[in-house]
Amino acid sequence: METENLILDKLTEIANKLDEQNLLQKTVLNFNEACTFLDVSPSHLYKLTSTKSIPHFCPQGKKLYFKRSELDDWLQRNRQSSTDEIDAMATEYILKNKRK
Repeated sequence: METENLILDKLTEIANKLDEQNLLQKTVLNFNEACTFLDVSPSHLYKLTSTKSIPHFCPQGKKLYFKRSELDDWLQRNRQSSTDEIDAMATEYILKNKRK
């Protein structure tokens, strides 16, 4: 009985991994796939689409679709520089703009 449960758990895990791989292969995602891809709740994704904060398609006025590459770009916006990068930029600025 215990080994059967272990086998079922492993099979479920493998099925989930296959679903994730299939999701990464698709170029256009439906609403539920986009929720999974972005790791957000459906209500949050609806809010993002209704405020036009996220790029999406609504071809027939009902169902929502998302281009995976656009979602990747959207996720990578507003990059925050690390403290090392900020220090390097400050040092470069000071060296270039020395007072005479």
